[in-house]
Amino acid sequence: MNDFVKAYNAAKKRKLKGTHHGISFDNKKDFDKFVKNIGILTQISIFKPKSIYELSKLTGTDLANLSKIVLFFEEMGAIQVKKSKHKGREIKTPIVPYDKIEFNLRAA
Repeated sequence: MNDFVKAYNAAKKRKLKGTHHGISFDNKKDFDKFVKNIGILTQISIFKPKSIYELSKLTGTDLANLSKIVLFFEEMGAIQVKKSKHKGREIKTPIVPYDKIEFNLRAA
């Protein structure tokens, strides 16, 4: 609660530093899936693949399974997917717009 009060007061004074994005999980299954596939986020961040297909080749992950993981991360707000066209084909480029993840494991 103290963090909220500090952030609120800083926002009120227009003195927020940086941006902060949060993801919350309402069930253990989604949290487990996130943690299990966190390596995919690292691969995207390090190699900056131009497409999900390229990411599949880099990680050695089946394209269909990887597409589901990328969609999950996009729905959770963990990544952004930029869509573009190349030679009439839609290309989906996964982007991780941050370089740090922190977990707050305190129970509510």
